[in-house]
Amino acid sequence: MTSTAAELLEVLWGRASTAPASASQLRVLLMLEHHEGINLGTLADSLASTPPSTSRLCDRLQAAGFVDRVVSPTDRREVRLRLSSRGRAFLADLRARRQKELQAVLAHMPAAKRVALLEGLEAFCTAAATRIRHDAPASDTRTA
Repeated sequence: MTSTAAELLEVLWGRASTAPASASQLRVLLMLEHHEGINLGTLADSLASTPPSTSRLCDRLQAAGFVDRVVSPTDRREVRLRLSSRGRAFLADLRARRQKELQAVLAHMPAAKRVALLEGLEAFCTAAATRIRHDAPASDTRTA
């Protein structure tokens, strides 16, 4: 059931997307949103990718105006990555479109089932956030 729900969610989110960003690029944007100022090496580790691949991904996001590269104030050799205002606006718009799609589905569910779903999703989010924090790199001070 979980796989089916995840696949249906992907379909719904795909319908909501006019995204100029690929799934991999979206993943980077979400990481940057939650880890403001992360460096390239740490981002690559978090994505289980190589620094050159991650750098190319960030190059494309920077060219689209979604990401800013900033020299670290403590080490001029280190580049930190941040979401630009355009990147933040893109994520906000994407979330609004996704929410609209989800609300259309939820409107077809009985109220008691919506409450049960909410309770289950709250527990899932708590457990997932705990696992992600546990699996996250201990430090993002490596240079890229």
